[in-house]
Amino acid sequence: MVAQQQARRGAAFAAVTMAGAVAGVVAATGCSGEVGAAADDRPAGGPRVVREAADVLLASGSSKARTSMEMAAGGTRVTIRGEGGYNYDGRIGRLRVVLPKDPAGASEHRPITELVAPAALYMKNRGAGVPADKWVRVDATTLEDGNLVTGGATDPLTAAELLRAARNVTFVGSQDLAGTRVWHYRGVTDIGEAAKVASPYARGALTAAAKGFAKDVVPFDAYLDDEGRLRKVRHRFSYLNQGRTVDVASTTLLYAFGSEVSVQLPPPADIFAGKIGT
Repeated sequence: MVAQQQARRGAAFAAVTMAGAVAGVVAATGCSGEVGAAADDRPAGGPRVVREAADVLLASGSSKARTSMEMAAGGTRVTIRGEGGYNYDGRIGRLRVVLPKDPAGASEHRPITELVAPAALYMKNRGAGVPADKWVRVDATTLEDGNLVTGGATDPLTAAELLRAARNVTFVGSQDLAGTRVWHYRGVTDIGEAAKVASPYARGALTAAAKGFAKDVVPFDAYLDDEGRLRKVRHRFSYLNQGRTVDVASTTLLYAFGSEVSVQLPPPADIFAGKIGT
């Protein structure tokens, strides 16, 4: 009842719920006016700055975050959005994740509060038999996607850790992103290779993800500011869910670096240990 079996069941239900609702479009992120990659406009560092994005985030302290996850499977499309903050020193974040209406459009899901921590996902307002004041804890290393998809948002640090294995990186150009000049890079990364070189806190989840995705190769677009901080990243995954391939475009927008972000994990007494509905 408590244990790993229930956690896996709950995680699987979350993934199915998020992958089965209605159509949507990825939230606008304020980009405009991309400039071509002129030779004298290239930032120093090249592909290296992309592969080191996780290290720069860890050194940046904290930021606010906005996420968008667009899924498509079997002719059904769904967009899930989240907003919150991330404390990179503590490697922990808090997001308010909003699910779309049911396919009939008659009702809306309550927003889910999520806490993302090394190798773990905590969800409140989970539904499916979970009391409103309780949290569900899921071990990300037991999930077939390593929680890159299950929570409806990609953990910002894990998204950056994926870039450690970036290859075929090209510089697209500079542009304005919500008033900040950023450098746009495009390339692919490999989940399995990223797991091998990831920081210890992300290694277990990425190792699990390397086994569960339909394709290890993940195309990405990364936007870094003049200080090398990751301001926006978009990954395109192919994920297997109940025998179907789900195409996922996950976008993470980071801003307001240095903002106060205080996150505390729930005490054991507040974590639901009963049977989770399906």
